[in-house]
Amino acid sequence: MGARVLVVDDHLEMAEMLVESLLDAGFEAEALASGSSALDRLEAGGIDALVTDLRMNQVSGLDLLAASKRASPQRPVIVMTAYGAIDTAVESIRQGAYHYLTKPFQPDELIIFLKRALEERNLQQEAKLLRRALRGQLAGGMVGTSPGMREVMELTERVAAVDVPVLLRGETGTGKSMVAGAIHLLSPRHAAPFVAVNCAALPEALLESELFGHMKGAFTGATSDRPGLFVEAEKGTILLDEIGELPLTIQAKLLHVLERGSVRPVGSSRERPVDVRIIAATHRDLLEMARAQKFREDLLYRLDVVAIEIPALRHRREDILPLVEHFLETFRAKYPNSPVTGFTPAALHRLMDYPWPGNVRELAHLIQRMVVLGRTAVADLEDLPPGLTQDPQAPQGGFSELVPARELQHRYAAWALEHCGGHKSHTAERLGIDIKTLNRWLQESAEATEER
Repeated sequence: MGARVLVVDDHLEMAEMLVESLLDAGFEAEALASGSSALDRLEAGGIDALVTDLRMNQVSGLDLLAASKRASPQRPVIVMTAYGAIDTAVESIRQGAYHYLTKPFQPDELIIFLKRALEERNLQQEAKLLRRALRGQLAGGMVGTSPGMREVMELTERVAAVDVPVLLRGETGTGKSMVAGAIHLLSPRHAAPFVAVNCAALPEALLESELFGHMKGAFTGATSDRPGLFVEAEKGTILLDEIGELPLTIQAKLLHVLERGSVRPVGSSRERPVDVRIIAATHRDLLEMARAQKFREDLLYRLDVVAIEIPALRHRREDILPLVEHFLETFRAKYPNSPVTGFTPAALHRLMDYPWPGNVRELAHLIQRMVVLGRTAVADLEDLPPGLTQDPQAPQGGFSELVPARELQHRYAAWALEHCGGHKSHTAERLGIDIKTLNRWLQESAEATEER
């Protein structure tokens, strides 16, 4: 079914001639010979576009334009005018008309502008739906009305339409990946792929071929050509999470991609153009790393065109209770047999006091655990994990005496590994360090224990 177009002209034969051409072009169209009857038709609804003559008795084209904008601001209006009324036509553009056509004109001209106007209207409506989807997506882990979160949401919407690199900064678990996905969702690239890669999760030997691709035979095990993640994200967005973990050699190649818009697969002598928006995310201080020559300063400036700082959960405590309610509703829907429906005031008070080093991700995991393992309708203090039931001001890790800071660091690493069930990658993520650093701390802790 085509778009419904109302054509209004006090010379009815003119309106009917245009309607005939519109019908042939696949539109649904009807003709009216007066502005007053057109007002009634617009009020009845069901019109996608209005084409109206400007000079008509009693109700003019400008009157119809104003009425149409009041009833449906997004509905395109195209006005028709004689050569001697150009000034009035220009005024109609100021008042919101999409375009004006000077009589006489070919019906094909009208059809071209109608199609263009309706396409732009559809894009505007799609963008509106995407913004609603963004708010729904942010609600999946970034519920809240705190000033910090309002700023994040506003920046996310504003930067989405601007095709520049974005740097997301924030502690582990604050929701950087989700914000990156929301930027892609709201951008003109939303129909193309969104590819996310954790730079800290890939071995250095594989990073280059994973990102930029490789040719068959480029190295042992390269049994076929591989396009790489940048090519997979063509016309879309690539998220380089934990970009602070990229080796300097890969940083140089990434800078080349930003500057030249092309990648060179491993083992190839030719570059391949790519059209990809880059979003980088990190919990590290890249400027400090650049000063220490651990991160390329020129790359940092190319990535840090627009930066969004995502606040830690402990800095927006007014959002904790809304998040608890949201995750409780989410996981109760996922596990409908759970008896848990809420928390006692004492338990909620402890959740408010807890510093949440793992941020929103840690809170989500906690609520999921409570819903899965809970035995009563209302969870109390004793139902919370041991780490949350301790006094937040009390010494952690069982220390009863002052110890050197370096030893405290090593012993805390061992305690954290045990607390995380022996999973090193999860422990390193919770501590905000890489696995190499964690292994070094654990080794030094073991050596210190042997010496004692």
